[in-house]
Amino acid sequence: MFYYLNGTVAEVQPNLAVIDCGGVGYACATTSNTLSALKKGERAKLYTYLHVAENAFGLFGFGTVSELNSFKMLIGVSGVGPKAALAILSVSTPETLAMSIITGDEKALTVAPGIGKKIAQRIILELKDKMAKESTAGGSLTIGGENAGKSIHFTSKATEAAAALAVLGYSTAEVAAALKGVDAESLPLEEIIRACLKKMVRS
Repeated sequence: MFYYLNGTVAEVQPNLAVIDCGGVGYACATTSNTLSALKKGERAKLYTYLHVAENAFGLFGFGTVSELNSFKMLIGVSGVGPKAALAILSVSTPETLAMSIITGDEKALTVAPGIGKKIAQRIILELKDKMAKESTAGGSLTIGGENAGKSIHFTSKATEAAAALAVLGYSTAEVAAALKGVDAESLPLEEIIRACLKKMVRS
């Protein structure tokens, strides 16, 4: 299906953007963060996700791949639907969401409308478990491709960042490449995640 829409912003409404592509207007449900970067009449590119339910389907659009990955990650949690995922991503960026999961900060999630303590705890529990499986013992990641089987060793902060980025949907090879050149020794964890996300968005 659609991977992205690239066209003119025809309408901007609360939680909704209409992108005109060749005379066809695609209505995309989206986040406040994405909406804030859109201006009616200007061109925009939204990365999309088509959600198919039993009696309906909806098109969702996001300004960055990392936001799209975060959305897919959230709706993969039991009991979290598209509406709840949009609410969370309207008050959190991908890096602050990753930080909330890493630190178990349920209060950061309950700021979103409709997100109660139980749902926040479930999100953290399920995604921390996924994060733990993505993270490897001893602070290393094993990569594939030309360097298949080679382990790259990181500091504990870099390993935490790598695990968070893996949860956000990035492959081990993408994370390893993004971490190269990032000062993981002195930067705060959130800054490491943010720097990696910026590099992966540009790639």
